[in-house]
Amino acid sequence: MKIAVVILTFNESLHLARCLENLRQITDELYVIDAFSTDDTVAIAERFGAKVFQRKWVNYANQFQWALDHCGIETPWVMRMDADEYLEPGLVKEIRQRIDKVPAGITGIYIRRKVLFKGKWIRFGGFYPHTLLRIWRNGVGSIEQRWMDEHIVLSDGATMLFKEHIVDDNLNSIHWWVNKHNNYAIREMVDLLNIRYGFWQTDERLLRESGTQAKRKRFLKEKVYASMSPGMRASLYFLFRYVVRYGFLDGYKGFLFHFMQGYWYRLLVDVNVQEFQQKLDGNESREDIMALLKQDYNIHI
Repeated sequence: MKIAVVILTFNESLHLARCLENLRQITDELYVIDAFSTDDTVAIAERFGAKVFQRKWVNYANQFQWALDHCGIETPWVMRMDADEYLEPGLVKEIRQRIDKVPAGITGIYIRRKVLFKGKWIRFGGFYPHTLLRIWRNGVGSIEQRWMDEHIVLSDGATMLFKEHIVDDNLNSIHWWVNKHNNYAIREMVDLLNIRYGFWQTDERLLRESGTQAKRKRFLKEKVYASMSPGMRASLYFLFRYVVRYGFLDGYKGFLFHFMQGYWYRLLVDVNVQEFQQKLDGNESREDIMALLKQDYNIHI
């Protein structure tokens, strides 16, 4: 097979069979790195012939880089997928037809992603088109070491874009979605705090790339959004997405998504940042920050 796919899992029995059955249309080289799931995730992975590794979770970036370094992947190409994603038929066909014909100077391939929320394709509010570097030549790509919003970066070479789509379609309940974003808010809090206090060295390789969508979004997040007042920035971001970027055209389910992901979640991050700063009580040394992260949030940096 020309391509290996790496998937990180924890309790993904709801999605994993759909994902693996879909991916077997392009490869049998499937690598599942599981964080000791308590459901049927591992059994499902083994049923589909995936190579399964289990490892304690630190964060996404740490887990994914471990997979690249330790799973013995030997295919010419590597692909990153999440368990709740799948390839549209057009992308299956495109990968099959084009992967062997990619010019030698191309080391990475961007793919468009569609996000579904409760079965609704979120087309507006800046969510489409959304391109992500998801396929790269083995040995050329690595993942940024960050607590949130980590991307694949390449050591050399140029990139190209495939035309078809990955679909992000999570089938879990809204209760699960809220809990997930509660956890995300802590990780996002760490990144925002680090922009202000600089208590650990940030992986900045993405900002050295030229002209990518991910680079533009990272710049706006770290240089513009992070400099604005907490609370106000969440309100302005929601209005930008919902009004300026036509999020209202996504209908009722789109409103729920843009409001919860673009306002409630961002406000939750800001509340966590302010709470953390209150706990610091003026003690802003690197040692104080690291100790508080470890004590109250079980985050070890």
